[in-house]
Amino acid sequence: MNSYRIAVVGATGLVGRTMLNVLEERRFPVSRIIPVATERSAGTTVPFAGEELPVVAIGEDVFDGIDIALFSAGGSTAKTWAPVAVKHGAVVIDNSSAFRMQEDVPLIVPEVNAAHLPDAAPRIIANPNCSTIQMVVALAPLQRRYGIRRIVVSTYQSVSGAGKKGLDQLEMELEGRNSPVRAFPHPIAGNALPHIAAFEDDGCTTEERKMIDETRKILDDATIGVSPTCVRIPVPFCHSEALHVELRAPFAIDDVRSALEELPGVILIDDPESTAYPLATIATGRDEVFIGRLRRDPSVENGLIMWVVSDNLRKGAATNAVQIAELWRLLREGA
Repeated sequence: MNSYRIAVVGATGLVGRTMLNVLEERRFPVSRIIPVATERSAGTTVPFAGEELPVVAIGEDVFDGIDIALFSAGGSTAKTWAPVAVKHGAVVIDNSSAFRMQEDVPLIVPEVNAAHLPDAAPRIIANPNCSTIQMVVALAPLQRRYGIRRIVVSTYQSVSGAGKKGLDQLEMELEGRNSPVRAFPHPIAGNALPHIAAFEDDGCTTEERKMIDETRKILDDATIGVSPTCVRIPVPFCHSEALHVELRAPFAIDDVRSALEELPGVILIDDPESTAYPLATIATGRDEVFIGRLRRDPSVENGLIMWVVSDNLRKGAATNAVQIAELWRLLREGA
């Protein structure tokens, strides 16, 4: 078995640390791990495989000999350093939005569109937005069987989507203290904030725009109507979504259920009589996408409603990135 030299850029953040955990848990064949962060974090350590690895400051020499560079350090860092890593012969898997909508950059959810990654050449591969990933996992089998005309989605996103600052603000507010560093424009404890990222001129937020554009790119259908409202709620981990989907062809609920159950990485919890449905507390720390509350939407022809929950740090970020690395490895090794 080949082993690989991996740089994790943004290794001290929530997603970066989770990337290290997932690499270890999934036994990705690693010959060397280099945790990379800003100059401020250089010299600190992060755990991996029972060791404390020293964090190094980002620079061009970091990427010498690197096979895979996992980036989770924000768009500006990715725009500066991802091309450098590729120049050094690495494949870059970037968790920011910097490259997602570039025509020549694959935007990959391995269970959904693995074929969009043509080969193992050094390149930038984009990891989609967390809320988009779990949604397209749920939608992909429906797109293949029936086609999708329109999606109306309301998200209920955890504070960890805003990083450690989001977790800290919620924790301090729940303790009755004022947070010195605010991740949100209003108190989050006891609130639901219909505002994630910046507002655009048409009233849409950039988070909502990502869900529109990325969904169409991943599902390879620019005609799909996507109408999202993204909401931040006082939950530490996991994003939840209410999906109202208008399919292009008639369907039977049992056939939809079968299609979802057959998809790798999906767990169906759908027994309303026993109050069994996906919850953030169930999905936390898991890599699967949990789906439930399947039912017809009586307000539209061929309408389907479902409830989708997934861990935003894992499948919504770190795990999907490592799965892309696994897919790239299979292409490289010709398996």
